[in-house]
Amino acid sequence: MPLNMGKLVDITELVKVRQNAREDGLTVVFTNGCFDILHMGHVHYLSRARALGDMLFIGLNSDASVKKLKGERRPIVPEADRAGVLCALSCVDYVCVFEEETPDRIIREVAPDVLVKGGDYKPDEIVGADFVRGRGGKVVVIEALDGRSTQSLIDAILQRFGS
Repeated sequence: MPLNMGKLVDITELVKVRQNAREDGLTVVFTNGCFDILHMGHVHYLSRARALGDMLFIGLNSDASVKKLKGERRPIVPEADRAGVLCALSCVDYVCVFEEETPDRIIREVAPDVLVKGGDYKPDEIVGADFVRGRGGKVVVIEALDGRSTQSLIDAILQRFGS
């Protein structure tokens, strides 16, 4: 088993951890995404997200979910490997894979204090934003690093090594 894979939990366990965090007065930050080909943009984003609270939970799109969102040729990195890399990051406390196209269900079950997305989103476009705000939580958009995206990496690989 890869290092820190104890951070990979199912939704039932994540909800229990969340309940304990609430009882302890800890602030839970939640974000979600595909995190295919982890890069500096992701690390910047996740580090900044973690700084907004005491614990960072990540909802990770399953392989099937990524295919629906990004097309048949994605993800490039399989779900287990994407989860393993995220679990290895010190800024990440828990990772939970979800099958749906949106994280709405997991956000509603976890009920985070802070919901975070990257700078390519507008606050009114973020799934779960109304729910989190309605419970007194915050929604934060973290500015993306220019030129640091999975698609830009894919494009650079194709340009250098052929299509």
